Amino acid sequence: MGNQERKRIVTVSPETTHVGFIGLGIMGRSMAGHIQAAGYPLHVYTRSRDKAAPLEQAGATWHDDPAALAAACDVVITMVGYPADVEAVYFGADGRAGSGILANLKPGAVAIDMTTSAPTLAERIAAAAAERGAAALDAPVSGSDVGAREAKLAIMVGGDRAAFDRVKPLFDLMGTSVALLGPAGAGQHTKMVNQTVIAGTITAVAEALAYADRAGLDAGQVLDVIGGGAAGGFQLNVLGRRIVQRDFAPGFYVHLFIKDMGIAAGEAERMGLDLEVLTLAKTLFERFAAEGGREDGTQGIFRMIAKDSG
Repeated sequence: MGNQERKRIVTVSPETTHVGFIGLGIMGRSMAGHIQAAGYPLHVYTRSRDKAAPLEQAGATWHDDPAALAAACDVVITMVGYPADVEAVYFGADGRAGSGILANLKPGAVAIDMTTSAPTLAERIAAAAAERGAAALDAPVSGSDVGAREAKLAIMVGGDRAAFDRVKPLFDLMGTSVALLGPAGAGQHTKMVNQTVIAGTITAVAEALAYADRAGLDAGQVLDVIGGGAAGGFQLNVLGRRIVQRDFAPGFYVHLFIKDMGIAAGEAERMGLDLEVLTLAKTLFERFAAEGGREDGTQGIFRMIAKDSG
């Protein structure tokens, strides 16, 4: 794209852009809140309306379904659970195409799926949006509840450059590390890289802290020391601290992490890769979920590894 063409791109603004947000879970409600706080007219839909109450009280407009929301908005952001949820909300639930976002997007609108989902589904959504004269970006995030709350998410984007440039001010309200990684699906592929790193790391953190406990060490003091060294990072310094405090509340649910690892494993197999650490971590988390840890945060894997009833 040349400099002259880039200059003609009109970005979103609170004065001209109505933003819709679908999915107000642990992360989505904070992300939507940052957009609302910046002055954008906010439109919301989520399966459990009570989750939208604080945003509605602050002036957000409620819609009874994704179709109505999409028809009212210039930008539609989704943050739902599983690829099946993404497909339903974009293409229509129960085969009813008119009930989905895509059938109701305005020409020139931008749809942004921030769910961690399948790269091939992101490609389908982008193609369908283009047929309507709109655009779609896949923009999964990393940073858990803390990053969402503090607007410090990493946002990995795939799709059209012009659409990305247009909506980047919205990304900047939610994250501090934002990048366009390539065409449709590239954001989701990047998130699979991210989740593969986390799969091995959080499992190793849990094992390491189980070792510290069994060795009779003060695990908090251990974190203070090693957290500033080569082992440091979010999984150790933030989730490791939660493990020490026996805080297994979800910043990111185990069942969603298993979903992500399943997507990554499937993509790796399709590309002819044998990712043994990812496969092992997925097996361990599936066992933990079966033993009752499905609704824990990912740091809850410590409970199974350490045989801790915490």
